Amino acid sequence: MRIETNEFRVHEGHELRLGERPTRIEPVYKSKQQYHKILAEHVKLLSEQQNLLYADNRFAVLFILQAMDAAGKDGAIKHVMSGVNPQGCQVYSFKHPNAMELRHDFLWRTTRDLPERGYIGIFNRSYYEEVLILRVHPELLLAEGLSESAGWAEAIWDGRYRSIVEFETHLNRNDTRVVKVFLHLSKEEQRKRFLDRIDDASKNWKFSTADMEERKFWPEYMDAYERCLHATSTESAPWYVVPADDKDNARLFVSQIILDTLDSLKLHYPVTTAKKHDELLAIRTQLESEGGTV
Repeated sequence: MRIETNEFRVHEGHELRLGERPTRIEPVYKSKQQYHKILAEHVKLLSEQQNLLYADNRFAVLFILQAMDAAGKDGAIKHVMSGVNPQGCQVYSFKHPNAMELRHDFLWRTTRDLPERGYIGIFNRSYYEEVLILRVHPELLLAEGLSESAGWAEAIWDGRYRSIVEFETHLNRNDTRVVKVFLHLSKEEQRKRFLDRIDDASKNWKFSTADMEERKFWPEYMDAYERCLHATSTESAPWYVVPADDKDNARLFVSQIILDTLDSLKLHYPVTTAKKHDELLAIRTQLESEGGTV
């Protein structure tokens, strides 16, 4: 079952107001059973496409997930990529940069983990943190030791947006396709999920007082996301604002977006040349001549 996702796309140059984008919409599934059936179909197709991507060996795909806390990034990765061969998929989660990473430009630490040709790379958070968390908490810029020539105030964010767009354009030009999803969670749904993490002992480890502190900056984060998505969504590396209050719905949208990206590559298995075909026939003859002997 193919699900339409174009309505979630942030089109280049268009104004974006997150307050006008829904965090919950009518489910594309009619029952829990149908949800599992659709997800299983998507997972099977993703596995087939990933095998093709690896065999074709012309493209890499970088999938970036960004969201507020408790929006379901980990769950989306776990469920959507459950059937993909681990040898062809690389997942990286980025936390606060360490001392070594702070001594380099803001794109350096994630650049080291870009997927190679034939692979799907998943960034759970990414270099976009540098224009999201740092925009909300600009005091963190002091740890990066930037000179005055790097620019301050609004200039630094415009410069970083430009660096990101140029970087992703470079990746696309070199056959790494970039697709980005913002899981759009409501503040009320986050409150419910935080309560669930407190009430469920198996989820206590997911919650901290720091999460509550960041929740206080909700309006500032929404503003940072609006500016970021508007400035960095391009034709070749688009953003999708996926309603995330319904986790199951969100997972189906995410899997469809990845499938559509892979479909657009027109992947195929390598064509067997005449020479290779003759070699295979010779090997077949040799194997058949061995019969059942050991």
